[in-house]
Amino acid sequence: MSGRRNSRTSKFTESGINDLMMRLQALLPKLNQRSDSRVLHTKASVSMMQIIKETCSHISMLQREVKEHGERLAELVNSAYTSDVDEECLRKLHL
Repeated sequence: MSGRRNSRTSKFTESGINDLMMRLQALLPKLNQRSDSRVLHTKASVSMMQIIKETCSHISMLQREVKEHGERLAELVNSAYTSDVDEECLRKLHL
């Protein structure tokens, strides 16, 4: 079993992990803004833990937004003020 674990972990080099972390950091608005305002070489100073924490935080925020938009969409669909055309458009958006 340890042989299997070693073959899996050997696929991920430190360089590869660093590259993935930098790509992930570039996708995160807060860390990307913070890094852009500094000199380029300081991007490496953001720790992997900070990137992972910010990623989790950002995903949670996106999930909340999706839930809120879904609830708002349901309200609009159920609204008495919605025309048939509006209702059909809203249903298409929801799918």
